[in-house]
Amino acid sequence: MATFFKFERDFVDSLRCIPMQVRYKLDSCGIKLKLSDWNHMAHTERETLVELPCTTETEIRAYQEYLQQLILERTGIPPAKLPIESHPAWMDSTTIPASIQEKSQEIGITLTPHQWANLTPLQRFALIKLSRSGHENKNFPKAMAEFSLL
Repeated sequence: MATFFKFERDFVDSLRCIPMQVRYKLDSCGIKLKLSDWNHMAHTERETLVELPCTTETEIRAYQEYLQQLILERTGIPPAKLPIESHPAWMDSTTIPASIQEKSQEIGITLTPHQWANLTPLQRFALIKLSRSGHENKNFPKAMAEFSLL
């Protein structure tokens, strides 16, 4: 079942951008998918990447193999691999990452450990990605509101 966030609403129908749930899967399987590579894919292939499961070791391996082959077929270049974190921050419901605390304070919010713990791993993942310094952060306040953190 696909989970799209409201802050992604402006592109989910067309899938012109990589949705958070796919980015989550990319971090899980250790594949770097550039937006230009994403744009070389057919809409049905993007939908498949949204829908394919990527939770168990078997699913992660299958997702990784499918995606590697797809990128190679569409671009002629094998994708870059990323390290897979053994204990990613979004799976830790007890520790709020510094980037989130800092970004929250910039918009006048103090995120509590209880609020952080009540988020799903995908919600925590989204906030971590949206709070990074190199990322366009306009969706961070939207995500905070969507997750009832304002």
